[in-house]
Amino acid sequence: VQLQASGGGLVQAGGSLRLSCVASGRAFSSTARGWFRQAPGKEREFVAAVSWGGGRTYYADSVKGRFTISRDSAKNTMYLQMNSLKPEDTAVYYCGEKRGYNAQAMSMMGKHIDYWGQGTQVTVSS
Repeated sequence: VQLQASGGGLVQAGGSLRLSCVASGRAFSSTARGWFRQAPGKEREFVAAVSWGGGRTYYADSVKGRFTISRDSAKNTMYLQMNSLKPEDTAVYYCGEKRGYNAQAMSMMGKHIDYWGQGTQVTVSS
């Protein structure tokens, strides 16, 4: 599986961005895909995930109510709509896939993700 993330950029605080992650391989119903981010000098952290089969979603507390994760199974693509962006959201955002687990379980996997995309930079200015 290859994951290709895109959609990052520079935006002012309070603005919005939508990230996309296109996958080259088939997603099985027991697969979770999600977004993680890594700011300079910090560990990579979980942002949001979706269970590909059932569509259930799970979010980090820091983005709940501002970010929305979704999927288009026909296009094998995942999205992250980011609204009300804050300077602390600045990071490189990575999409990932974990097989055999659901979205909530993916949030606890840390770096133990089966496949990673290449990352896309999101910068929020104050």
